[in-house]
Amino acid sequence: MSESMFSGWGVRTLSTEDVGYNPIGYHLGTVWPHDNSIIAAGLARYGHRDAANRIAMAMLEAAAHFDYRLPEAFSGYDRSLGRRPVPYPTACNPQAWASGAPLLLLRTMLGLDVSDGRLGTDPRIPEALGSIRLTGVTVHGTRRIVEASGSRLRASA
Repeated sequence: MSESMFSGWGVRTLSTEDVGYNPIGYHLGTVWPHDNSIIAAGLARYGHRDAANRIAMAMLEAAAHFDYRLPEAFSGYDRSLGRRPVPYPTACNPQAWASGAPLLLLRTMLGLDVSDGRLGTDPRIPEALGSIRLTGVTVHGTRRIVEASGSRLRASA
């Protein structure tokens, strides 16, 4: 999460301090949404929920500039250099694994995990997001409405 790794839009594949850094080099400094969702999930698993949410919010904000269809990758230019992420010239959009990134980010913010056949929740919804509301979530054969805000989660029929 250092400045050299976090662009403001996401975690880069290579540090800006590395000799080979290139913000539009395929694996040399670009930001990959699916990698960022995995990074956020890992950070959350080890207790770094604020850092995980920083990544989640950056990805959601970047998605707005791609018509909410995250591309395979986008440039690793620092967010302070412009108002929007710079597209990677040949990135696939839509892209299959990038389309799964928001789902893992959602799971991470909600703190959803299954252990011994039970669904556990530990929400940490970023204040900037406010709340999350999911409708039609099937839990043990029953469709529910799930609402989360801050560290509270409520499921109702």
